[in-house]
Amino acid sequence: MSGSVKLPVGIENFEEIRTNGYYYVDKTNLIEQLFESRGKVNLFTRPRRFGKTLNMSMLKYFFEIGADPSLFDGLNISRNEQLCKEHMGKYPVIFLTLKNVDGLDFQEAKQRFVDLIGTEAARFRFLLDSDRLTLDDKERYKALIAIKNGAYFMSNQVFTRSLKTLSEILNKYYDQKTVILIDEYDVPLDKAFQQGYYREMVSLIRGIFGDALKTNDSLSFAVLTGCLRISKESIFTGLNNFKILSITDVRFDEQFGFTDKEVNDILSYYHMEDRIKETKQWYDGYHFGNVDVYCPWDVINHVDRIKDDPGARPETYWINTSGNDLVRRFVNKANKTTRNEIERLIAGEAIEKQIRLDLTYDEIDNSIDNLWSVLFTTGYLTQIGLTEEGAYKLVIPNKEVREVYKLQIQEWFEKSLFSNVDQLQSFWKSFAEGNTEEIEKYLNKVLSNSISVFDTKGRNEEKESSYHNLLTGILTGNADWLVKSNVEAGEGFADIIVETDDPDAGIITELKYTRDTKEMEQACKKAIAQIKDRRYQEYLLNDERRDILLYGIAFCKKRCKVIAEKMTEESFVQ
Repeated sequence: MSGSVKLPVGIENFEEIRTNGYYYVDKTNLIEQLFESRGKVNLFTRPRRFGKTLNMSMLKYFFEIGADPSLFDGLNISRNEQLCKEHMGKYPVIFLTLKNVDGLDFQEAKQRFVDLIGTEAARFRFLLDSDRLTLDDKERYKALIAIKNGAYFMSNQVFTRSLKTLSEILNKYYDQKTVILIDEYDVPLDKAFQQGYYREMVSLIRGIFGDALKTNDSLSFAVLTGCLRISKESIFTGLNNFKILSITDVRFDEQFGFTDKEVNDILSYYHMEDRIKETKQWYDGYHFGNVDVYCPWDVINHVDRIKDDPGARPETYWINTSGNDLVRRFVNKANKTTRNEIERLIAGEAIEKQIRLDLTYDEIDNSIDNLWSVLFTTGYLTQIGLTEEGAYKLVIPNKEVREVYKLQIQEWFEKSLFSNVDQLQSFWKSFAEGNTEEIEKYLNKVLSNSISVFDTKGRNEEKESSYHNLLTGILTGNADWLVKSNVEAGEGFADIIVETDDPDAGIITELKYTRDTKEMEQACKKAIAQIKDRRYQEYLLNDERRDILLYGIAFCKKRCKVIAEKMTEESFVQ
């Protein structure tokens, strides 16, 4: 029955998806394209959660000797009968995913790497019983699966040669060259960079990859995936037949990520056609080669949620799978020019930047330009074209990623704001006393140095909300005040009500947004009138606070105007 098939939330094993009848978006054309491309070593760089591991699992089950060919029944690749006849189930396959190779220090990470290769090698224990292998071959194999103190153990020499050794032994046993699949090859480098042992990990991976991929007569071909295209000089030195297929390459552009048609098909299958526009706004917007694609992780999670709960709204699934350290680093490093560029990005504009696609991790912090490049290659920015000079026109892909920036900007704002305690305390004092000149001076300075997070195309109410959040954040920093936002009072909802540490005093603030600085004073007066007309003061009077200060504050871009008024006993009676 249509819509009854389960969605593979968090499942990256091709056999499990096909055997258990999960919904599968067919990416088997990747196999055909690999043979058309004919690369000895192929590196696909894509952002995280774009189906890299599932595609690599699919390749394993297609090529590996002994795999079940019925897994591919009805899929696109099955129509190429000649290719299937020649290559399906014909190769020994070594498959490693390095996404869990990390640790607080190099030795811990190295041990995880050793365990990973040992576990993969142990899949082939039947080699020990083979009469096709010599005693020497079997001793070399035993060195890959040796256990010491409950963990796999390899000498440095054995470990460096481990992938090549395993491929050679498999080649000899099957009389067929080996396919090597290495998923998320750069995760150990990323983790090493964060923990301070980057150079040791570079040296380790260079040795293993060099042996297995560069001078290996037992290698048929290899496929690697990762987020960053690490410079060839640092890892892949000497690899001549090396195809790099990045997010700018038109080859394979539909094979990672979901296309419009694929997403529409999923939503139609689950009778969610009315959610197409919403799904597109939140999870589409990535541009790989010549194709616009959605983040598969988001789409699968979103559809799985709304098919069971039609009232559910979009969530930030992709964001929640990472600490988003790159955006945090970027925002923290931004100078005033870059902060202006971030504002433009959040407002939906494009920023023109020259991009480097071949960075090493230890180059990321060398310049803000390098961070632009990394944000692009990791999916926090995407491109909508090139300038005549070859610069990329970069934009934020969608609503979800925009939320990442807003989150990190808010964190940066609070950190920078509360680091200057003296200025903040002076502001609170001015705010309690009705010193509008000092309040304006402080808020204008904050606005000038901050990063606006509202969409310039948004409604006035949306922009007003951004200023509201900014001011509320500043006021709630005072631990002695009770600050309430959008509180029901009188005949409406007051923007901000503050009960100060003086039990007789309270403050009511109403905010307005204007498109023209000339309108700001009038907007302030309108805000004060609104407080009185809707009797917001009743909230404070009910708490026996009769020393009441009113503020009308108007904002226009990065300027503000403040008017204050003390409430009189006569106005309480009205």
